[in-house]
Amino acid sequence: SATRRDRPVIRQIFVGRMGVEREVDTDSAFEITLYVIRRRIEAALREMPRGGDCYVASFSSRTVVYKGMLTPEQLSLFYKDLHEPDIASALALVHSRFSTNTFPSWRLAHPYRFLCHNGEINTLRGNLNWMRVREGAMHSSRFGNRLAGLFPVCGENQSDSASIDNVLELLTLAGRPLAHSMAMLIPEAWEGHATMSPERRAFYEYHSSLMEAWDGPAAMAFTDGRQVAAVLDRNGLRPARYVVTADDLVVLSSEAGALPVPVSDIRAKGRLEPGRMLVVNTTQGKILDDEAIKTELAMVRPYRRWVAEQRVEGSGTSRLPLTASLVPRPTLQRAFGYTADELKMVLGPMALAGEEPAGSMGNDTPLAVLSQRPQLLFSYFRQMFAQVTNPAIDPIREQLVMSLAMNLGPQGNLLEETPEHARQIRIPQPVLDERSIAALREVDEPTLRATTLTTLFSVADGAPMLERAVDQLCAAATSAVADGAGILILSDRNISVDRAAIPAPLALAAVHHHLIREGLRWKVSLISETGEAREVSHFALLIAYGASAVHPYLALETVGSEAHYVKAVGKGLLKIMSKMGISTLQSYCGAQLWEAVGLSKSLVDRHFTGTPSRVGGIGMALIADETLRR
Repeated sequence: SATRRDRPVIRQIFVGRMGVEREVDTDSAFEITLYVIRRRIEAALREMPRGGDCYVASFSSRTVVYKGMLTPEQLSLFYKDLHEPDIASALALVHSRFSTNTFPSWRLAHPYRFLCHNGEINTLRGNLNWMRVREGAMHSSRFGNRLAGLFPVCGENQSDSASIDNVLELLTLAGRPLAHSMAMLIPEAWEGHATMSPERRAFYEYHSSLMEAWDGPAAMAFTDGRQVAAVLDRNGLRPARYVVTADDLVVLSSEAGALPVPVSDIRAKGRLEPGRMLVVNTTQGKILDDEAIKTELAMVRPYRRWVAEQRVEGSGTSRLPLTASLVPRPTLQRAFGYTADELKMVLGPMALAGEEPAGSMGNDTPLAVLSQRPQLLFSYFRQMFAQVTNPAIDPIREQLVMSLAMNLGPQGNLLEETPEHARQIRIPQPVLDERSIAALREVDEPTLRATTLTTLFSVADGAPMLERAVDQLCAAATSAVADGAGILILSDRNISVDRAAIPAPLALAAVHHHLIREGLRWKVSLISETGEAREVSHFALLIAYGASAVHPYLALETVGSEAHYVKAVGKGLLKIMSKMGISTLQSYCGAQLWEAVGLSKSLVDRHFTGTPSRVGGIGMALIADETLRR
């Protein structure tokens, strides 16, 4: 069989804890040392020609991992030590799955180091991007000068389960309790929860400053070898049922009856509800329910006071007079490619009814790359949809778990907790009107200072100038970050007969990926101030490539009714997120859940790094040509 043919050579290594008395509790230090050794082994393997064929399945003093391309019945036949009477454990995690979205392999079998997972993480690309971003700010006394050797935290070409396992492992070994780490990764829906205690709400709001949710349908079981626990995603889109027997055996599974337990022995039974957690602490002999766990977590630090003292209000309005555009509105509309059909059939209904106009299902528009007319760069991208076993979310009925709120400002060190981590601006939704963006420019908190960078380029130099302008924009972003800016506003205001605008998606994605490569992205939030964005998909694309907010100044001037228009964009964004099985805009930000159609490989690799692109096409020269023709 394929399993037998591909079976790897397996070697078992014993590591001695030399020079340490066995009675002394140095388990945490020993675990950290083993973790560092394993990461160094993995780094060395990445440099070897066939290093990817080698995998460290288990390297811990607390847990042993048995994994493979095996059915449950085959497991104990393959690993003979599971028959030995000397093998005993107070806890066990078992996960078996039919591989639906990956080709089965020994290496891709579940990681199990800390968790097993039923479901999908739909925000994975964004989560991985942001983890790379945060590595630049990480430091921890627990790892000392060994921390740099642990990067990247998440390996390449691995499953979503393995990636979240990597992060849970790091957070826990860095000193957070196991349940605390998981509550950061998969928080319950707190934003619209009317009856949640203020302390518990503050716990989640504080940690939203540190990390976005790893979102998608998920039932997680996880352990550090002492505690074993389970959590459900905020939508509750995977089942998890449990029973507790009279002799204190706890069985939790995705199906009732996974183990034969006589009804007379059952002391309690139930199911995990959305966002809820269950923990069994084997060292204390306690079963902790969600209320006990979350109450304890909320009291670890004065999160409520930290949030109250550090949060900067971002929904205010400027007292300065608003600036009018120097160019007549119809001229601006032509320059940014507005059409009469858009004004009548798209922007009109959004302004009048606060609704995105309904259309027929599907898209039969010819590819932008084949058009003879100049096309917006937005038209060269297509939305991706959730794959495999994802149910779509209904954003109307599931309003309580959906959120459009965003945080603006630098991110702190993920491996520690200080009051300053909460020093960010929280905005309720990402579409900024004229007064809101003016208010952001007036924020006087030094770490949240906004700097505006122009995204215009000279028409006189023609197409070659676009590439130089993008490089100059990236260099200007680096300089602004070095000068202490906490927010960068990328603005195409003040176009003229002499100066054209870099397409908004290109300007934003180029700066986003440039700052990631420079290790500076964690220090700033990006805002796109553009006359180009007007349809819901335009906002979604900009946010997917790293924009925390968008100021569509020309669209707002065009529609007249700002409140209806902003409401329509918000509802449209929720609909797009729901197709991907994502509940929070913070998790959609930077997730790049789009594919490029008709853009050259070199352009995509450099400025839209990590974007799927199955159809090649135009590069900088033709993008500049289309912009200049408009």
